[in-house]
Amino acid sequence: MSYQSIRQIRDDLAAKKISSLEITRSYLERIKALEPKLNAFISLTEEQALQQAQAADQLIADGNAGLLTGVPIAHKDIFCTKGVRTSCASHMLDSFVSPYDATLVQNMAQAGVVMLGKTNMDEFAMGSSNETSWYGPVKNPWDTDRVPGGSSGGSAAAVAARMVPGATATDTGGSIRQPASLCGVTGLKPTYGRVSRYGMIAFASSLDQAGPIAPSAEDCALLLEAMAGFDPLDSTSVDRPVPAYSQQLEQPLEGKKLGLPKEYFAGGVSAELEPVIEAALKEFEQAGAELVEISLPNADLAIPTYYVVAPAECSTNLSRFDGVRYGHRCDNPRDLEDMYSRSRGEGFGDEVKRRILVGTFVLSSGFYDAYYRQAQKIRRLIKQDFVSAFEQVDFVVSPSALSTAFRFGEKTADPVEMYREDLYTIPANLAGLPALSLPCGQINNLPVGLQLVGNYFCESQLLSAAHQYQQRTDWHLKLPQVNGESL
Repeated sequence: MSYQSIRQIRDDLAAKKISSLEITRSYLERIKALEPKLNAFISLTEEQALQQAQAADQLIADGNAGLLTGVPIAHKDIFCTKGVRTSCASHMLDSFVSPYDATLVQNMAQAGVVMLGKTNMDEFAMGSSNETSWYGPVKNPWDTDRVPGGSSGGSAAAVAARMVPGATATDTGGSIRQPASLCGVTGLKPTYGRVSRYGMIAFASSLDQAGPIAPSAEDCALLLEAMAGFDPLDSTSVDRPVPAYSQQLEQPLEGKKLGLPKEYFAGGVSAELEPVIEAALKEFEQAGAELVEISLPNADLAIPTYYVVAPAECSTNLSRFDGVRYGHRCDNPRDLEDMYSRSRGEGFGDEVKRRILVGTFVLSSGFYDAYYRQAQKIRRLIKQDFVSAFEQVDFVVSPSALSTAFRFGEKTADPVEMYREDLYTIPANLAGLPALSLPCGQINNLPVGLQLVGNYFCESQLLSAAHQYQQRTDWHLKLPQVNGESL
């Protein structure tokens, strides 16, 4: 039983062509068959999923179905799930079972979804390749010798391999869009504050944002409609109505202006990606959109700015993991200082330690003004660049990633080279803007993604533009091929 979209599943459930129990069992079987090859999951919640599926079937039979009743999904293992391990792919939280649900998890449950399990990720969402997970790297289903991207690589790989029809994810500097690009699926980072962060284990609080990964923009619209909304438990949550995103997908592209930043397109896009991106832009033109050259003059400062701000917030947020209240505690500590030191040393991986050290340094006395304060000033300039751009255009367009999926170990020896992977995605996080990655082509059987950045709270327009493109193309329908056959 193979489904290409959440919409199709929802329609078949409503028409009683299939039961939630049947489709849930089908996906669980597929997960078990592919998991040894891909390592996309940390936890599988089979018993709970079957119970939820039975309850969903009863709701459908009684005529009480919600937006996504009976549709199976997976949650990234950064969201707290009551009674289920929430590890953040870290040894530090390997034994942590959350006593409550994140607001996003609650919202999705109220919409009727069935949770199949928790997906693998970079440790504490720190990474661009999913190689930092305590549970081992996720494999890209298009080529298992290559990375799926990060940090939401487990969610992206699971959706690409159709182990799940959709998944939740988080994006701090590109962690939804970059893996979506490398795995050939659609991923949306909403406006900062659009989706509650309560119960989402924090990496960098002013940058983190939850969003959906699914095969298509239409499916992302359904997922976002379920997960978004004001939350009084999150002080950064924005109190404004949630549009019916899934019913606003037919906005025409005719007359829309797509901004091409000269900092990216004037010799900035790699020769490998250039023809694929050009073909995608031509498709938008043929649909009536206009291409306009714009400037984001501070774009080249986005990565150094991010790698001051994000580690600083990471250093603060991760200070709570000390081996006292929950999480990993070392054996037989000599004293309190020894317990703190060894518990954190044993519990955190190298990349997490690296970012904690950088963050602590830039916040320290004598360096705060020189680094952190300056980074926040530049962040303001980056935001203003986008504000100016949106006075001229409707969307800002770029590749989603620097390249197609790279091989395992190719960039781990050089952290700076790894950090450059988020060149196109980081600016939207610094500015708090919504951004979407959609499949737009392939190079040597590896997916390429196109990124659209929209103005604040313009998710509806972003999703509609992506949907219109996907009505004209079939890149989002292509499945990973191994020896000429679909997984």
